[in-house]
Amino acid sequence: MAGFTADDTDEVMSEINMVPFIDVMLVLLIVFIITVPVMKHAVNVELPNVSNEKELIKPETLNLSVQADGSYFLGEERISDDALPARLTAESTKEPQPELHIRGDKEVRYERVAMAMAAAQQAGLKKIGFITEPKR
Repeated sequence: MAGFTADDTDEVMSEINMVPFIDVMLVLLIVFIITVPVMKHAVNVELPNVSNEKELIKPETLNLSVQADGSYFLGEERISDDALPARLTAESTKEPQPELHIRGDKEVRYERVAMAMAAAQQAGLKKIGFITEPKR
């Protein structure tokens, strides 16, 4: 007790004791190393065999244009409102099914474009896209 004074015991310890934190982290690491292989569940499934060759038959593309006055053009041919569903139904029966690209004038009412989309959906066309121009 010769070198001990009362002032030495009253000092506040300003360092964090890192040993308990390191011990806890090592225990958690060991627990995760043990449990991860146990948590991996694999179900044996017999997968089908397919070839990875590119598809040689490319589906054709239908271009449906809607002009500002609301008239429809399928390709370069003007088509009436009554004939549009029949033509789209005929195209939807082709194998592979063609893609429909709708090009609507920016001045056309949305109703006309929506009618074309509804006709395509009722005809059974599955791939419908819109053609737009980027801002300049």
